[in-house]
Amino acid sequence: MKDLFSVVMLLGIYSLLSASFFVAMDAVDVAFTEAAVGAGISTLLMLVVITMTGRSEKTTRHKPMLALLVVVFTGGVLIYGTFDMPYFGLADAPIHNHVSPRYINDSMQEIGIPNIVTSVLASYRAFDTFGEVVVIFTAGIGVLALLSVVRRPEDSDKITAINDSMHERYLVIRIVTKILLPFILLFALYVQFHGDFGPGGGFQAGVIFAAAIILYTMLFGLNTARKVINQSFIQFIAAVGVLLYGCVGLVSLLNGGNFFDYNVLTNDPIVGQHIGILIIELGVGCTVASVMIIIFFNFAGRREMQQHNKKVHSSDLESL
Repeated sequence: MKDLFSVVMLLGIYSLLSASFFVAMDAVDVAFTEAAVGAGISTLLMLVVITMTGRSEKTTRHKPMLALLVVVFTGGVLIYGTFDMPYFGLADAPIHNHVSPRYINDSMQEIGIPNIVTSVLASYRAFDTFGEVVVIFTAGIGVLALLSVVRRPEDSDKITAINDSMHERYLVIRIVTKILLPFILLFALYVQFHGDFGPGGGFQAGVIFAAAIILYTMLFGLNTARKVINQSFIQFIAAVGVLLYGCVGLVSLLNGGNFFDYNVLTNDPIVGQHIGILIIELGVGCTVASVMIIIFFNFAGRREMQQHNKKVHSSDLESL
């Protein structure tokens, strides 16, 4: 178990160093994402999962050969598809001759925002980004379906008493966290609505917002966080984010344009681009933040129930 913890921490350090390399290469948006997701949320979720993992694996009586065949076939198809791709770093690759020059030379005139990365992700490749948001939303639904825990009221009271006694020991850290949380949330809003002009956007803002909530949960307890943050509302916001993104494409179709063609949203194409990007980035931020919170709450809730059941089982053995 200690070896797994060490590996996860090394992966987190590697992600942080990678973010530094991206900054040195002037890829600030990628560095932002790597630091927030790779070094932050991913490391934290892996640590939570490890604490739920036992020392020995349960033996399965069935052999999922069908699932293995599906994975092998899908992997083979994906590898076969890479054979038609140009060699890495090839100067004559189409992306260097057609795609990148179009983004660099024409994005300011066509989209009207300084950040080319935001132009590519939110406008030129809006359909791809929509697919990524749907994948994130599906991951949240999958976690809810697999790890959702229904607790009895008496169990909640006992767990709350255990958490209160545990979290009262970190008084200084809790006070500092209360001071920092408003600034973290404010920075998340800045990243959300300033992604057109600087590094950031919906993905980064959503992760930062979720990190603030997770930090609050770690220091004040899961039950306290559930009283502050309604789980049904968080699930609703995750769905609203996807619908908000998709509705922009539908409105574009109804106005006579292509799917996610922001030019038809208003009479001025540049203003339409600004409005479309602002709305879909808001949808991305809502979905990403909500799904991250859902995943952490369900993993932490399952871990909490496991600890409670172990204590109940040990107390029963002592009474016998």
